[in-house]
Order: sequence, then C-alpha cells, then structure tokens
Amino acid sequence: MHLLTSSLLLSLAIQGSADERSQPDPDSTPQRVQAVRLSQPIAVDGVLDEAAWQGATPFTDFTQRDPDEGGEPSQRTEVYVMYDDNGLYIGARLYDTGADSIVARLGRRDVWTNSDWFAVFLDPYRDGRTGFYFGLNAAGTQYDGVLFNDDWDDDNWDGVWDGSVERTADGWTAEMRIPYSQLRFKNGTEQIWGINFKREIARNNETDYLVFTPKNESGFVSRFPVLFGLEGVNPPRRLEILPYVTSRAALTDQEAGNPFNDGSQFTSNVGADVKFGLGSNLTIDATINPDFGQVEVDPAVVNLSDFETFFPEKRPFFIEGRTIFDFGFGGANSNWGFNFGTPDFFYSRRVGRSPQGSLPDADYTDTPDGTTILGAAKISGKVGSTNIGMMHALTGREMADIDLSGVQDAVEVEPRTYYGVARAQREMNDGRQALGFIATYAKRDFGDPRLVDEINSSSLALGLDGWTFLDEDKTWVITGWAGASRVAGSTARILDVQQNFLHRFQRPDASHVEVDSSRTSLGGYAGRVALNKQKGDWRINSAFGVISPGFDVNDVGFQWNSDIVNGHFVLSRRWTQPGPVFRSVFSNIAAFRSWNFDGDVTWTGLWQNSSFQFLNYYRLRYFVAYNPQTVSFRRTRGGPLTINPAGWEGDVTMSSDDRKSLVFGLGFRRSDYQQDSDKSWRIRTEVEWKPTSSLSLSFEPSLSRSFTAAQYVDTFEDPTATATFGNRYVFADLQRTTLSGGLRLNWVFTPKLSLQVYAQPLIASGDYANYKELARPRSYDFNVYGQSGTSTFDDETFTADPDGPAGPAQPLEIGNLDFNFRSLRGNAVLRWEYMPGSTLFLVWTQSRTDDETIGDFRFGRSLSRLFSAKADNIFAIKMTYWWNP
Repeated sequence: MHLLTSSLLLSLAIQGSADERSQPDPDSTPQRVQAVRLSQPIAVDGVLDEAAWQGATPFTDFTQRDPDEGGEPSQRTEVYVMYDDNGLYIGARLYDTGADSIVARLGRRDVWTNSDWFAVFLDPYRDGRTGFYFGLNAAGTQYDGVLFNDDWDDDNWDGVWDGSVERTADGWTAEMRIPYSQLRFKNGTEQIWGINFKREIARNNETDYLVFTPKNESGFVSRFPVLFGLEGVNPPRRLEILPYVTSRAALTDQEAGNPFNDGSQFTSNVGADVKFGLGSNLTIDATINPDFGQVEVDPAVVNLSDFETFFPEKRPFFIEGRTIFDFGFGGANSNWGFNFGTPDFFYSRRVGRSPQGSLPDADYTDTPDGTTILGAAKISGKVGSTNIGMMHALTGREMADIDLSGVQDAVEVEPRTYYGVARAQREMNDGRQALGFIATYAKRDFGDPRLVDEINSSSLALGLDGWTFLDEDKTWVITGWAGASRVAGSTARILDVQQNFLHRFQRPDASHVEVDSSRTSLGGYAGRVALNKQKGDWRINSAFGVISPGFDVNDVGFQWNSDIVNGHFVLSRRWTQPGPVFRSVFSNIAAFRSWNFDGDVTWTGLWQNSSFQFLNYYRLRYFVAYNPQTVSFRRTRGGPLTINPAGWEGDVTMSSDDRKSLVFGLGFRRSDYQQDSDKSWRIRTEVEWKPTSSLSLSFEPSLSRSFTAAQYVDTFEDPTATATFGNRYVFADLQRTTLSGGLRLNWVFTPKLSLQVYAQPLIASGDYANYKELARPRSYDFNVYGQSGTSTFDDETFTADPDGPAGPAQPLEIGNLDFNFRSLRGNAVLRWEYMPGSTLFLVWTQSRTDDETIGDFRFGRSLSRLFSAKADNIFAIKMTYWWNP
C-alpha cells in the first residue's frame, strides 16, 4: 500500500514538474505590481517612517466591491511592496477623512471582528487557484490563511510573520513582514507571483480591492494582478521545531469504593511538532506525542437515531493544511447535497478516537477517553501542476483497568492502529481541467483476540476525482468523483458490519442485499457527477450520484448513507444591485429525488429558499420544503420498509446589522407531516454584545419541541409475527423537549493576549407513550399495545402481550425509556503569544451531568439538579516554543 501510493505520487510529481503550461501568461493580466528591493533593513512597527517607504511609488488604483460595486473608494489607500533576501514587506497608508470613526476592535487571532481591515493575498505558484493571505485590523489583530479552488479560503493555517499598525491624524498605517519560509514557491532567477489587496471600512460596510470579483462572477485567485521584480529570491531551507511541555490536574467526582478514582489525578507530558522542507515544494509536518488540551470541548448532544454524531475537527495539527485532502469538490464553487450524504474519505477525528472495544463485566472500570497518538506526519505541497498530500499516523494500544470483586486486571479496548492517507491532484490547461486520486488505509494490530470480532482488521478506500470547464470564461463546469472501498475482518466482525446502521443487509424485503455469514470482507462503490453554471445572475447546479449498499469508508472517513441513487436540480437567481428596499437578493428553487438499489423512492421533494439583505444591512432568510410520501428502509433498523408520510417544513431567520454594539438574530423552524407522524418546532435566538472594543459576549439559546409517532424502540424475534417476517418491530410515541444554549466571552487584552470562555448548558427530556408494533410492511400502520392485547407498566418496566392471553406470542418487556438529561460543559482558555509562534495556554475545563428516568420537562427542577451535580474539573498549563534554527 505504501509503495503503491508513493509511486503514484512520485509519477504525478515528475509529470507535473515537467509541465509548466498551467502558468498563466504574466502579460495577460492588466494590472502589474512591482516589488522594490530594500537596501536597508525595516523595523516592522507600523510607522512607515523609513526612507524606503517615503521614496517609494504606491499602488492606489482600488475599486469598491461593496456597497457600490465598481465605484470609487470613499477613502484613499496607498500600498507599497518591498523585499529582501529573507522576506516580503508590505506597507499601507489607509487614509481616512473621518479618522475618529475608524473601528478598531481587538480580537483573537483569526477571529473576524467588525473593524477596519487591510489584507494582502499572494499566489506564489501563480497557478491561479491557490495562495495565502495575511491581514491586520486597525487594532493590530492578525489573521491569515490559505486560498484554494480559486474561490475558497481556510483560516486554520497559521504562519509566523510580523505585523503592526499605527493610528495617525489622517487615518492609520499597516506594516507586514512575511518570511519566505512561510510561503511555497519555485526556484527561479526572477519570481512572478500573483498579488491582490483588500481594505475594509467598517462604518460604511465598504470593501475595496485592487482587483475585485464582480458579484455575478466567480474566480478570485485567477484574477490577481502580477507581482514582478522579485529578483535573486529562492525558497529558503525550512525547518521549524515547536516543542511543548504540559501539566494537567483532573479533579473529578469520587465514586465510593472505586479503586481507580480517588478524586484527583496529576499528569505531565512533553512532545514536539516539527516542520521542514523537502526541497522548495514539499513540506513535512510531524508531531510526536501531541497534546490538544487547549481546544474547545465538543457540545453535548442527545442522539436517539442510529446515525453517528459528526463533530468538527479542532486539533491544530489536523486542521492546518487539511484542504489538500478535500476530495470530490474541486472546480465548482458551490455544491448541494439534498440527502445524498457525500462520504468524507478522510475524517481526521478517527485518529485518536475513543476506544471502541467492549469491556467484560466489572464492578469498576477506568477507560481512556481517547486513543494515544504516538506520532503523525504529513507531507504536503505542489510540484509543478500537481498538489500532493500524504498523512501517516500511529496510535497506541489502549488498555482499560477493571475491578471485579476486588480483583483487578487490564484489558485491551483499542488495538495499535496505523492510519494512512495519500492524495494527489494534477491541474491542467490553466486549471481548466484536473484529475486526482485519494487512497486511505487503516491496519490494526490486535493484542487481545477478543477484539478481532469487534473491530475491523483493515480497510482500504480508493477514489478518483476531477473537473473540466466547458467554456473559455469558466462559466460551465462538470465535476465528478468515483470511489471504491473494502473493509476486512473476522467472519463475526463482517457479519456485524453487514447489519450495522450503514448497511442493514438483513432487511427481509430487500431483494438486492443479503447477509453472508461466511464473508471476511465487504466492498462497495460510489460516485457522483455534477454540472454547474457558476457565473451570471441565473445559475444552475445539478448532480447525480450513487452509493452502493456495501460502500464503507468509516474506518478513516465519515459516512452516514449508503444504498442510494440520488439526483437533484437547482435553479438560482441573484439580484446584486441595490433597489428601493433590498441591497441584494438570492433565491433558489430545487427538485430532488432518491431511490435505493431496489428502485424504491426513499426521499423526494421540492425546496425553495431566499435571502434578502435590506438597505440597513438587516438580513431575512427562509426556506420551505414539501416532501411527498416515500418509503423508509431505516426506520425499522434492519426490518421491512415503512411509509414516510408526506409533509412540509420551513424555517425563517432575521439578523441585524453586525456593525452595531448590540447584534441579534431570531429564527423559527416548523415541520408537520401527515398521519400525525412527525411534528416539531424550534425557536432560536442569537445575541452578541460588544460593550468595549476588546470585550464581546454572545448567547445562543434555543428551545425545541418535537413529536414522532414512530420512535424506534427495539426488535423482538417472534416466529408468530408472520406479517412482519418473524420479528416484532416495536415503536412508541415520543415527545421531546430540548433547551440549550452556547455562551461565549471573548476578552482580548492585546493582539497577543486573550481570554476565551465557552459554556454550553443542555436540558433534554423524552416522554415515551403508546408502545406499538409495525402492523405490516410498506405501511405506517401500527398495532398499539393495550388496545388489541394487554399491557402493564410500572416505574421500571413496560410489559406487553402482543396478541392477548389466548395468543401464542410471548410477552415483551421494555425498560423505562423516559429520560431527563442535563449537561453543562465549558472551558476557559487564556492564550498568550509571548513570542512569534510561541504560546502559553492556561486552560480550565468543567463538565457536569445529571439524568433521571422522568419524561416531563421542568426547567426549574432541571436547573436545580444540574447545578447541584458534582463537577469534573481539569486544569492545565501548556507552553510551546517556536524555534527556527
């Protein structure tokens, strides 16, 4: 596997380095920006008082994009570009006739605030598709990131560069030094790059560019002016080392008699991140014994479905440079799903996941929260016209401590595992076509034979993707991808895989799948092709895709859907010029339809949404959808088909002008399906208060209530249930109420020192009633227990006799499923960048939970029990030091 992927990457790289035809002609771009070599050093202090700045010729030809598209900027901007052997220098004089009205809000790095901003965009490869950006606001807050796919950006990349600002009587000035070591570019006697500049004037909601993208057009990087004059500059040797040391104290609720928890635990750790260059085009990022204690906690959820909950990646090593592993989306600037569930071939949270193995019976257990990452490395970059990315990671064997009647033992709950990802994409003909591939692989080394039947032994997924534009101005584009997967394991394990939530091969009325208990592997295929018209006032998006019943990338990726054939068509209209009421209007209408591989229609409907921006910068958004009757093969979780009754749902949201010190949003969602099958509503609001230029508080509460008449409960084998293939599929009415909120405080003392506090309270209740069983396949008919049979219920158990005392069926017993769940999770992070690239973190994390088998929702009772519950507290300190030898 390693040899295969390495050979493919090398062959693409060699071809790419020999093909420079994808470079745009520098003379074809109307604007040109000249960089001037420095003869004396510059102090990056924001003042611009050196002779080099004073005598240079500025670039001033900016154009408004907002609010007056194509108009003259309201304020003059002068930009200068200089360089030396080590880096690029950007200076900007941002004149303002209302200097006392400049908005300068302090913010954490990479957190956009409503401020006056200045940014530079660079395309060092000059491929018209990728690049970097660096920005400063009038308070000195930095932000940076990478550009990809011509139109998209990702702010998870953090470079080490210098930037400073200064307020003046006639505006403000900005000064940047961007080391070449933070950029990627080719060797050459003279460098020809792409460059662009942006200025934001907050009080006017104004955005000015040197070259802008019209609102009814697409393409951003491909429009950059030429940066020339960089002579005698070559990529430097790149080596960055970021060692860390951390100490952690966990103070948790002590369980009486638990030998593994005395209420406190103290640990310390060391590790390092290393970044170094392989020539001028490739970079290796490696991490040894990483620690991610400073990342924000995941929110609590109550998941009653059989689908896995998706949590976004937050760990720095995995989010930096992740765009190179994006698969299947290049070329087009918009992608729509409509229940297709595009698989993610690489979901980095699989690396270091929580242990998956079961535990034997025990009185007390101590299981690790996550799997230890022994080490991980990424290779990324661009050779010629080929983007390259590889990742390798090794996680350790995890053991859980157990205690049974005073006898202690350690059992394996997660095997040692290798994860590998290889990605390459070759761009051709000035980015008009591209062809790429991805390969993911996982291999496990089991120390305990018990786990062989619980976890896949290996998995492999391969995919091809690409795009081609159909016309010269890149209005029409076809994108597509195709992939195949194979998971392997013992016969018992693959039997479980065939019957898990993703596949459900045991469906008794499905003619296209069947369970094979002798299998030791499972394979499948998937693919999608889409057509986009992505310029102009009228736009089109259409797609057709399939995911076979056996396709499965969940070992390294994320997938929630299979056995689907799906198609949709979207027609969009944009009004980008202000009118008497609205500043802009976007509207879309879509039709979609999905089938399984037996040809049953599993979802279909019409959907329409619009977004209105008023002249005062308030926004109104809504959507409405109608879904006719279809069938579901998931409701019975491996049983026969049922009916999805027809119904509708809609949502409306209003938000205010985010320039104000008090910003709010309000939303309401409603759904209603026939046969009283599903009804729900949700109201949510967002409030942000910015009392000072350095402090902001936000609160996002929401209250929802839903009713379903067919919440899955369990499946009971009963040969007398001949109408439903020898099983009784038991459901119940479920009334759910959920109150949640996200509370954030951001207090920024300086651009390098900040405090962030996040808390998420959650109160959820569920009341089960009217237990019933599916009466017949392909219906939404149920036999309610207690009406045609007998039933009893006490505080702990519901007992039903499906066919009454005289019938042959055995009584069914169901535990009390009612619930009241309360949770409070939060953390506080003090972050101090005491030197460029070097950071000190002080972290406090708290969590507390409480639950009862009571189905009614009472806010006062729940709040009281939540705050009286014992809390787990974790205190940590982490220090990193950036070293660039």
